[in-house]
Amino acid sequence: MSALFVLQTARRRLAAVTLLSLGLCGAPALAEPLSVFVSVLPLETFVEQVGGERVDVRVMVMPGQSPATYEPSPKQIAALAEADLYIRIGVPFEQAWMDRIRAANPDMPVLDLREGLPLRRLENHTHDEHGHEHGHEHAPDHAHEGAHDHAESEAADPMDPHIWTSPRMVRLMAESIRDALSRLDPAGTQAYAVNQSAFDERLQTLDAELAAMLSEIQDRSFLVYHPAWGYFADAYGLEQVPIELSGKEPGPRRLAQLVDQAKEAGARVILVQPQFDQRAAKQVARAIGGRVEAMNPLSADYAETLRALAALLVEAYAASGDAR
Repeated sequence: MSALFVLQTARRRLAAVTLLSLGLCGAPALAEPLSVFVSVLPLETFVEQVGGERVDVRVMVMPGQSPATYEPSPKQIAALAEADLYIRIGVPFEQAWMDRIRAANPDMPVLDLREGLPLRRLENHTHDEHGHEHGHEHAPDHAHEGAHDHAESEAADPMDPHIWTSPRMVRLMAESIRDALSRLDPAGTQAYAVNQSAFDERLQTLDAELAAMLSEIQDRSFLVYHPAWGYFADAYGLEQVPIELSGKEPGPRRLAQLVDQAKEAGARVILVQPQFDQRAAKQVARAIGGRVEAMNPLSADYAETLRALAALLVEAYAASGDAR
């Protein structure tokens, strides 16, 4: 560990302590916490890390439910009428429901965490069954787009909404959350800054840990039923190969292609989400002598989920002699 790194770390911690002593303790408490709605559980974790006790976070898609088919309950729509902020990420249900969500509370700000981030296309959005690779694209630089514009553009060219699977992306998202909360609650600005800074350090540590774990894997492809791990794969030089195409079960031709591709890549594990049917994944696993493993990108236990995924991939390839 270099002396420069130690000095920089000490300075960051001193700055955080200074902010804490000068601002956080003296920040007046809110009469009641900010009411923040988020689309999926990982976002709840991020908002709580930044907002602390000054936020009350509610999640639209609860455990066991799918963001692809979810419909908000009348109770949730009613509660949105009293919310201070809605945070969206671009999961499918939002495309159909954003107009209703906005109508429930026209004055409620909506923070779109995709804005300003480098987005990627979903691998399963193809015009044929050959799995042709699509290049990555970037989110527009302008600050705000209407929900109708987002929905229209995504229908023609769906982008991958699973941004949170990369700690590097979450670091940027946390800054947006900090700024949005500060606009709503100026008295808590320094508190949000301290919380975000501490969260950023934890994310950097997690990122370094995952990079070190995955650096030894020689074969870099892994199979997934639904392509939910693209940003994770991009961050660590991996490639996810999806079984599902455009939301549809694979036909016999596609299954045969997947088996050949998996064998060529040395794939040993197929990841499935608890919310999806596992039959096609098990069929491919039997053909390649691999196994199916459930891994939930919607888990609220963010860091441990990513650590478990990295450990699973390392173990799977180490068992076959492909990780050294």
